[in-house]
Amino acid sequence: MATLTDLKLVSILVFAIFHFESTMQTPSSSSAAAETYIIHMDISAMPKAFSGHHSWYMSMLSSSSKHIYTYTNSIHGFSAILTSYELESLKNSPGYVSSTRDHPLKVHTTNTPQFLGLSSSSGAWPASNYGEGVIIGVVDTGIWPESESFNDQGMTKVPSRWKGKCMCGNQFNSSSCNNKLIGARFYNKGLIASNPKLKISMNSPRDVSGHGTHTSSIAAGNYVEAASYFGYATGIAGGMAPRAHVAMYKAIWTYGVYSSDVMAAIDQALQDGVDILSLSLGMSVKDIFLENDPIAVATFAAIEKGIFVVASAGNDGPLYWTLINGAPWLLTVGSATTDREFEGILTLGNQVQISFTSLYPGNSSSRQIPLVYMDRCESVTELKKVKFNIIVCKDDLSISNQIENAVSAEVVGAVFVSNSSISESEFYIRSSFPAAFTGLRDGQTIIDYIHKSSNPTASLQFQKTVIGTKPAPKLDSYSSRGPFPSCPSIIKPDLLAPGSLVLASWSPISPVAKVRPSRLLFSDFNLISGTSMATPHVAGVAALMKAVHPEWSPAAIRSALVTTADSLDNTLGPIKDIANYDLPASPLEMGAGLINPNKALNPGLVYDATADDYVKFLCAMNYTTTQIRIITKSSRNCINRSTDLNYPSFVAFFNNVDSNPNEKAVQVFWRTVTNVGDQGGTSYTANLKGMEGLKVYVEPQRLEFKQKYEKQSYKLTLEGPKWLEKVVIFGSLTWVNDNGKYVVRSPIVATSLVEESP
Repeated sequence: MATLTDLKLVSILVFAIFHFESTMQTPSSSSAAAETYIIHMDISAMPKAFSGHHSWYMSMLSSSSKHIYTYTNSIHGFSAILTSYELESLKNSPGYVSSTRDHPLKVHTTNTPQFLGLSSSSGAWPASNYGEGVIIGVVDTGIWPESESFNDQGMTKVPSRWKGKCMCGNQFNSSSCNNKLIGARFYNKGLIASNPKLKISMNSPRDVSGHGTHTSSIAAGNYVEAASYFGYATGIAGGMAPRAHVAMYKAIWTYGVYSSDVMAAIDQALQDGVDILSLSLGMSVKDIFLENDPIAVATFAAIEKGIFVVASAGNDGPLYWTLINGAPWLLTVGSATTDREFEGILTLGNQVQISFTSLYPGNSSSRQIPLVYMDRCESVTELKKVKFNIIVCKDDLSISNQIENAVSAEVVGAVFVSNSSISESEFYIRSSFPAAFTGLRDGQTIIDYIHKSSNPTASLQFQKTVIGTKPAPKLDSYSSRGPFPSCPSIIKPDLLAPGSLVLASWSPISPVAKVRPSRLLFSDFNLISGTSMATPHVAGVAALMKAVHPEWSPAAIRSALVTTADSLDNTLGPIKDIANYDLPASPLEMGAGLINPNKALNPGLVYDATADDYVKFLCAMNYTTTQIRIITKSSRNCINRSTDLNYPSFVAFFNNVDSNPNEKAVQVFWRTVTNVGDQGGTSYTANLKGMEGLKVYVEPQRLEFKQKYEKQSYKLTLEGPKWLEKVVIFGSLTWVNDNGKYVVRSPIVATSLVEESP
């Protein structure tokens, strides 16, 4: 295992694409003479002379101004500004465990509830009373409290167990909170310590970028009528758990984000009493051990307290090994499309109408305009000659270059013909001028019309929303794929949730679009994409589950979500991967499939796990006692170690070094399930699918339960050649009870991918 000194320069990403990165500013670097460090301490070594941890930590510093944060919940320790000499001196202090440099961490829904099957008439919403009484903590860019999504109409009072508060700051005071937004705090001491000359214009929980407002309203936004993005996606907007409470912890700033601030935010959220924690951010490098990952370390304490943590998989797909936030105690979320598309109508001069993809926010016109085919649209000079026409471009040149050329030429409008999956790419369909994006078939119809007509014309009309498109969902191309390098023996991501062009609330001072001539547009709602958007969908569903099953552990909730996820799309075919020519996505890419809130509420069986189970798993991965202490905040022995974490999925690595292709390999998994279904006795039968070329056995093939909460164990065996010809072979094990009421599905993967590790 690597030591803490092996930690490389890392960054934290906010996982929304196409919009948020462009708003980031790079702060100036401070002097190299002193840097910020996160110090892990063993509190059992605290001398009795000190009244508490904070005073003990302060005694180690030459000045109180050196201190930044004291951590008491997520880790035991503090962060401080130290010279190299001071750090070396501190390492000799009793109770010192380790230190990590606080690097600058680079920052990367009117329809989705219905798409996921949520209804006011039956299922998870009425059963959970829409998440009433559950508290969702969100670590993000802040919140716009005046947004209608955070009005408290219909909300219950703040739970008496809540210990949080509304921190005052620029344009934010205690009255900004209500029975919906029950807490708001902000953290930037780490940012300021590393950039002492930095001036923060909005030093408060208020959101100036829109990202945090967006994610919070997806998770638990109240109902807002007539929500839309300039006429697109018009309808009633509401979060997944519209009666849940929201607490915002602002630790992401337009100037950057630091791990010390994120850890302070999580530390306080644990103290305040959140039930669910939604994290649309994470490390940007993959070759890092869990004890060096602030998200992994801080959230282990959360699951010990029974707090369910949801985190984004990242937007670095479509290659394998790009996933982050893959610690086994987290639920990791990938991004999927929905059955909603945004279109316009191109009406040719012969009255033939063609639908196209677009999010152009400007006005439409039915006026017929000359239509010109310009082939590749590679010359701005040539385009300027026909600037008063609608031009048609075909993608021999990249579409992004064609768009830039059309913008530079100031053409009246453009039709871009492409053979790529343009309908899922926000970058292409959001344009500053009237632009249409269409596929090859419709594009050829347009080109044929131009060639045959002596006076070809067309009109462009926008702001059309189509619901019920098929097939849906699909795996988004940008969604990061597993395995997770720090923990490859667990299938990640766990599942998918809607992340493509999700409509949700936005900060009204952050521009959402631009139209010519350089006019910025603002809106109370925005459509953006990313695993950032997928994550709060799951956080909201977890809140519904917590309202119905307050006694369930985080592992039980995760199990219910994973084993009831849908692996099929709305055509009853396998969920497809956009980046892989619409071939079926494997569990290393999509986990178990699309989240299904109604089924998750009553899964039949769950795979439960405790903090001790995770420690045994870390021991089996050869983590040292020091590394485990950093993660768990306590001394743990590795007498009992097991790679058989009771996880609701299975992955087996083949192709060992120097293996004989003719030899057989056998891999065995043990699992224990708990009956959380019917009160009386019930039986389940195993059903295996897929895994072509391998022999798969389940023992026993039937599980008999005499009562609720009874546990039963089984063994899954995979047998095959040591050297697999295919990179990924996948299938599933499903336990089905005798009357078919419960279907408990776990994905299985056998892979020849070279196992990467830090």
